[in-house]
Amino acid sequence: MSVLKNRTVLRWLVPVTAGVAVIGGGAAVGTFAADADPALPPRTAAQLLVDLQTSRLEGLSGTVVQRADLGLPALANLAGLAGGNELTTLLTGTHTLRVWYSGEERQRVALLDTLGERDLIRDGRDLWAWDSRTNTATHRTLPAGQDGPPSLPATPADAADQALAAIDPTTAVTVGRSARVAGRDAYELVLTPRDADSLVHQVRIALDAKEHVPLRFEVLADGADKPAFEVAFTQVDFGRPAADQFRFNPPPGVKVTEESAGRAWRDGKTGADKARPDGTDVRTVGTGWTTVLVARLDATGRTGGAAKADAGTAGDRAAADQAAGLLGALPKVSGDWGSGRLLSGKLFSVLLTDDGRVLAGLVTPERLYQAARG
Repeated sequence: MSVLKNRTVLRWLVPVTAGVAVIGGGAAVGTFAADADPALPPRTAAQLLVDLQTSRLEGLSGTVVQRADLGLPALANLAGLAGGNELTTLLTGTHTLRVWYSGEERQRVALLDTLGERDLIRDGRDLWAWDSRTNTATHRTLPAGQDGPPSLPATPADAADQALAAIDPTTAVTVGRSARVAGRDAYELVLTPRDADSLVHQVRIALDAKEHVPLRFEVLADGADKPAFEVAFTQVDFGRPAADQFRFNPPPGVKVTEESAGRAWRDGKTGADKARPDGTDVRTVGTGWTTVLVARLDATGRTGGAAKADAGTAGDRAAADQAAGLLGALPKVSGDWGSGRLLSGKLFSVLLTDDGRVLAGLVTPERLYQAARG
């Protein structure tokens, strides 16, 4: 399969969704260490892009370390805005994952921490999620032709897909230094946004010199010399994993919940008419690195789709109260677009307006204010 053009490769694997898209315990590392730069035959940026587009991945397993330092408050408190998924903790700190890939219909990721393990496993149309700490599991049968839920990037390859989708005339593409990643020689592809309103200074993708698969992905914010977000293999094997890795056998005493497949995540809508599976309408303003997502919030601070659900449970009320508390702590902002509150970090900004809109992007607050005027 083409690693770039048709990568359901691990895209569904991270068991987390977040209201703001584009990005427990774990290994305690700073930036990922690298060996001395290897001597590799020269390759141009165009050649590396072709390598990436034409590479074919039959199988893969390995250990991935993901690190985020976005300069934000504890983002676990944003769970009330992001659907309540506890794994929003992946938005901050350092985390270790084990991943396995054996074709488009067999994938597995295990998030490891000091308290246990959480797995997401796809075997054909069967999708399993398991939490060792609570010994609970959920099972869903995917409709034919449907991928699993969209997510934050689980591997360098997955993160590279999202960055490469932003390549257009506003992006400078160059070749960086060669590197050693997970014991393998790698070229470095560097993407530099030309738009000053983007908070992204540079994206660096370390590409395996032989397999042409991304081994490391780094995002540097403006004015920073260390990555604000990085995900990298620390160990990788390109052999096809055994089929047993994708068979989930519920352990003794596990509580299994069967879930309906629900509505497809991709419903054929595109661009400004795109809708989320919870029914929330989300439109986009701009393109490439400075795209701004615009959605609506209800009175409790949840997205419109959630407002249609029964808000009577204690969990829902607690999440709404938590979200309201967080919003109240954010700084107030105002302008000719109206008024609201601003959450800003190294790589992205989020504007929550008093008239019930949420705007987010990898952009300066000023770009959000421009979009809010529309």
